[in-house]
Amino acid sequence: MRTPKAFPAAVSMPAILFLLCAFFTWATWTEGAPSGREGGIAVAQEMLRRDRLPPRILVVGGDDANGRAFVEAACEALATRTEVLRALGTPQQVRSRVDQVTADLKTPLVVVATPEASAWTLWSSLRASAPDLASLEVLGPSARGRSAFLSPTNLRNVADQIAVIAIIAVGMTMVIITGGIDLSVGSLVALSAVATAWLIRSMGGASASIGALVAACAGAVALSGLIGVFSGAVITAFRIPPFIATLAMMQVAAGLAFILARGQTIYDVPVAFTSLGRGEAIASLPNAVALMLFIYSCAHVMMVRTATGRRIYAVGGNAEAARLSGVSIARTLLFVYAVSGLMAGVGGVITASQLKAGSPTYGLMYELYVIAAVVVGGTSLSGGEGRIFGTLVGAFIIAVIRNGMNLMNVEAYTQKGVLGLVILGAVLVDRLRRRRSA
Repeated sequence: MRTPKAFPAAVSMPAILFLLCAFFTWATWTEGAPSGREGGIAVAQEMLRRDRLPPRILVVGGDDANGRAFVEAACEALATRTEVLRALGTPQQVRSRVDQVTADLKTPLVVVATPEASAWTLWSSLRASAPDLASLEVLGPSARGRSAFLSPTNLRNVADQIAVIAIIAVGMTMVIITGGIDLSVGSLVALSAVATAWLIRSMGGASASIGALVAACAGAVALSGLIGVFSGAVITAFRIPPFIATLAMMQVAAGLAFILARGQTIYDVPVAFTSLGRGEAIASLPNAVALMLFIYSCAHVMMVRTATGRRIYAVGGNAEAARLSGVSIARTLLFVYAVSGLMAGVGGVITASQLKAGSPTYGLMYELYVIAAVVVGGTSLSGGEGRIFGTLVGAFIIAVIRNGMNLMNVEAYTQKGVLGLVILGAVLVDRLRRRRSA
């Protein structure tokens, strides 16, 4: 039987991912002052590096999420060293606050403000109109070079966005290694999300218990797994090409999702349900990403260390030789299509949790992104070769390309063209590599 072997993609794919990250880091590099909580911490550190702090500091920001985060962070850092006052709002509202602060003639020596607030003309007018404020110092965060791609918020977005695609790609990798394909995964995501929300609504809706949530999620994943088993049974029993069988099941699953939801989006789910898709695990790692890493670790061990994994590679490498060696091709195909359905079901549950709803329109074009991740990760479309962690790298390559183009304001239709060229390039590399091997 054939076993997984090392091939150039094992080395080149991580290198390509690194180069892509380096490119988008450079392409999104800008000079600017940090804002929000990051800006508040930065300006507070600048103040704390001074030999002497003023007796009072007024921290100013706009009355929005960034302004409030800036003021809160700066006040937390400075409150233990000096008296800190705060002002949120428009320039007119801040002017009123300054008048209150300076009414007792104890003028704050320094105003700490967000980048936007530090540029207000309010400060020059105050210096000109009030003699006591002629020397008023307004300090904002210093401008510095930074990459939008490397910002913590953006990196988290990349991880959140790729979690569902990467999880589904685990099952797709096994299917493609056997020489098959599964086009139904996108529709199964929609069906699983709708089934989860429908079951939650049936078991209490917004007031559903944790047990009900777990049961609903398990039921939706099981339903997707059963459809995967059915796809595998049709392929093995009637020798229908996987492309045709799963294309038909894609339509069936999409129809079931619309029937179950009656063409509507189901919103009646509790807030606790969002903890799976939006919550954080250890060290601020999103729960969805933690689940993704766990699934990949288990799948890698199974494919490399167990007889099941060796059978999957054997069926894809040479089905007739595998049959003569005693491998049950039917059972192996049933298994991989069942895993593909289960992984799509898990992806649907996470999607419903992230969006706090279930809709039959979810999962659109997911099958193409999943296949792209698998192929870019080095799995051969001819079967017999591929690596689970290679697929993870491929998923991140796709996510980084899409995210980087979004940050660079590349048009959506151009992005589709670029993604198509990436897939074509990966397939051509696979073909050239196989020719050299032959």
